Amino acid sequence: MMTVTAANAAEQLVLDFFVVLSSGDLETLRGFYHDTSVWEPKVKDIPGAGRHVGMAIIDEFLAPVRGMFKPGDPKVHVQAMFSQTKDGVTWVCVESNSTGESMDGKVYDNDYCWVFEISNGKIDAMREYMDSLYTAKWFGIV
Repeated sequence: MMTVTAANAAEQLVLDFFVVLSSGDLETLRGFYHDTSVWEPKVKDIPGAGRHVGMAIIDEFLAPVRGMFKPGDPKVHVQAMFSQTKDGVTWVCVESNSTGESMDGKVYDNDYCWVFEISNGKIDAMREYMDSLYTAKWFGIV
């Protein structure tokens, strides 16, 4: 497996974010956001869909989602990353795979693409793209 290294501070912030997210330490994760940060899974009609803002990212979105998994799951495995800075905002794009096991033993293994907007050492916005059909099947929606 290829090891991905950061080319700048924004990319390092994203790598650090995924390490903390993968650990399940939601309290430490709060430090990556500010009150107007947005996490938006780009899916429809799947649990977690919609825009999550500020600390609601942790309290109303991540805590319930991660609560469906065994402690420390799912893990995010970064496979590739690149970035561009424009007008004081660094855009970081990440390709990843997430693996884990639900509390009832169901295996999760999905591919993702993430687009982050980073400024002043915080995540301003992130958009999460995934195999939504896989996710819908995993949740038993289809």
